[in-house]
Amino acid sequence: MKVGLYSISCSGTWYSDRPAHTVEGFIDVAKKYGYEGVEIDLKRPHGSPLDLDESRCKEIRDYARSQGLPICGAAANNNFASIVPEHIENELLMVREQIRVSQQLGAPVLRVFAAWRGIVKKNGVATYEVPQRCHTYYGALDYELRQAIVACLKECAVWAGKAGVVLALQNHHPIIEDYHDMLDIVRWVDSPWVKCCLDAPCCGWDPVHQSSSYIEQAVKEVGALQMISHANAEFTENPDGSIDVITFDPHIQPVLTNYEAFVKASKAIGYDGFLNYEFCHMPFKDGKVRGYDDYIDNQIRLARIYFKRLIEAA
Repeated sequence: MKVGLYSISCSGTWYSDRPAHTVEGFIDVAKKYGYEGVEIDLKRPHGSPLDLDESRCKEIRDYARSQGLPICGAAANNNFASIVPEHIENELLMVREQIRVSQQLGAPVLRVFAAWRGIVKKNGVATYEVPQRCHTYYGALDYELRQAIVACLKECAVWAGKAGVVLALQNHHPIIEDYHDMLDIVRWVDSPWVKCCLDAPCCGWDPVHQSSSYIEQAVKEVGALQMISHANAEFTENPDGSIDVITFDPHIQPVLTNYEAFVKASKAIGYDGFLNYEFCHMPFKDGKVRGYDDYIDNQIRLARIYFKRLIEAA
């Protein structure tokens, strides 16, 4: 297994104390801290198809290569859970373009959602709270949304196959409540170009879903469908140089992610792909919203060390 960095961490989404990194600046951060690959978020400011033509994709691909870092994946941030035709067509068009960008970047995998509520910025920093409160499915029933998701993924799979890019469905809410939902949708789509992105945090932050037995079973059942994975965590460095995972919010994350079990199980099934770190939440610590320079940058540094040690010890 290899440790990569996902560009959402450096995109200005979760901090306002400095400008967002450019794509090249993000790649420099990954290089600086010893990451083995990079995953690019395919929305502004890093990878929106609105901004990336073939020439710009080549520039990014060549720069990453010059730094010795493969572009191991890209991320779509799509929402296929709708019964509004205009919404569906807009989302399909975006993912079709993101498949094009992924191919031109040389990214073998495009992570996709079943559904996504999006983010809203408040006081310069992103939050999930507003979209969660305001999101609507326009009266759709659950099975209708699942059918819409499958229909969209079937259409996208055709484009992905022509481009040689695998779509990796993430076990991320909403609609997908656990990894079984992810596997069901992948099986219903029934395409070699639609596989899985099983992330340990998305299994759920409670004692049952972070138990070693549950994590091991999830990894085993996903098996060879696993294409890429992510880790969203915070860390503290001890005086002896050891690094511990800490909760980023005890109300949201009362139980820590069982990364040790996830890494051990992944290695046991022969997964040799990327585990990509993402700082993907508001850095609210000690009653203050922290920034990139005074918090997130150091978290990126610590994450690479922590996960590399974990992989080596597994």
